[in-house]
Amino acid sequence: MSFSSRTDPLSISQLNLEAQGLLEGSFAVIWLQGELSNVSRPSSGHWYFSLKDSRAQISGAMFRNRNRLVDFNPQNGQQVLVRAKVTLYVPRGNFQIVVEHMEPAGQGALKAQFDALKAQLQAEGLFAQERKQSLPAWPNQIGVITSPSGAAIRDILQVLKRRCPSIPVVIYPAAVQGAEAPAQLHQALQLAIARNECDVLIIGRGGGSLEDLWAFNDEALTRAVADCPIPIVSAVGHEVDTGLTDFAADLRAPTPSAAAELVSPDLTVVSQRFGTLQRRLKWVMAQQLRGPKDRLRHLTQRLRSPRHHLEQSSQRLDELQARLQRQIRHQLRLTESRLLPAQQRLARVSPERLLEARQQRLENLTLRLPQPVLRKMEQQQLQLANLSKRLDTASPLQTLARGYSISFKGKQAIRSVNQLKPGDTVTTRLKDGEFSARIEHVQGSDTGSIPD
Repeated sequence: MSFSSRTDPLSISQLNLEAQGLLEGSFAVIWLQGELSNVSRPSSGHWYFSLKDSRAQISGAMFRNRNRLVDFNPQNGQQVLVRAKVTLYVPRGNFQIVVEHMEPAGQGALKAQFDALKAQLQAEGLFAQERKQSLPAWPNQIGVITSPSGAAIRDILQVLKRRCPSIPVVIYPAAVQGAEAPAQLHQALQLAIARNECDVLIIGRGGGSLEDLWAFNDEALTRAVADCPIPIVSAVGHEVDTGLTDFAADLRAPTPSAAAELVSPDLTVVSQRFGTLQRRLKWVMAQQLRGPKDRLRHLTQRLRSPRHHLEQSSQRLDELQARLQRQIRHQLRLTESRLLPAQQRLARVSPERLLEARQQRLENLTLRLPQPVLRKMEQQQLQLANLSKRLDTASPLQTLARGYSISFKGKQAIRSVNQLKPGDTVTTRLKDGEFSARIEHVQGSDTGSIPD
């Protein structure tokens, strides 16, 4: 600690710093309980408030990195339990506490009581898995133990109506908060067991603080839930909330809505399952009937009348004939398509065109020949004409024209009867045609030859 004199006074900042050091060094982290007032939440995210009892108050602050961990919303007038450091705010010289942890007053004691009872019941085997019952796949009736005016019953009924509206619901009303809640919940559960009209039960409520949910930590109620002969689902609060009935029930649901989904079949899924089973059944029946049906079809075909076979054969013949005609037409079109280019190429190299061209060239060359050559050609043409006449006079065709004929055996001219025998066929050519005859008799002449 620093000391000062009249000639060496302390500044206000120095004094406050000295006081801050004394306070923080004199007090360790402490626990305080009191009532909140003047709660302020500026945009910085820090909390500022006063903590008071009946005779005094102290300023407090809880910075953002710490108040993020608080799981409730502090309000003016609320009793809280805090863990804090004692300090002094130097700029203003304010004596205050800086809070590191805050919880509703009494919550710590309730949590300790909850943990002790949970450990006791767990040691007795009340939460053992072998005690659990399976939920029915398709309940005939569903019972709900909760407040008839709370949000939980509305959520449960809404889910059940959507998933399976045909299943009736029985509500066993009871308070779910306050001093009377444990006894009413226990009485409603005993009524549901005595009436035995439901196949499955839901017990629960909506979310809240540990004090709000404390009825579901009652020892007598927890034991009754564990011993319930009807399968029971516990749905206390939201997902982060837990009651002892959750451990004792056959199944825990994170929310009342989830509990409704767990105890009810989804008609859409059931319908799809029925559809799948129906298709499988049809397939199995079809497989079972396929053998007899094939056998019956085979026997039916064997029992058909000959007329039916003839009709089928006739129809088959018509089909084959139609296919043949189509194939012939196709081949003809294909041949024509190939022939047309060939005809066009042949027309381009036709001898007639070539002759015409050569004739035209000959005429052109003839006009260009000198006169002596032309006269020579005329003489040779005249000589050629005379020779043609002489050749024509000696031709066998001229002999035929005078009344004679020529006979052939095959392509060989017949010059002697020795070339013939009965049964041979000969062709005789006259001047104006020819005819064929079969040899019936062959007789030679005295000279042994046929005159020319």
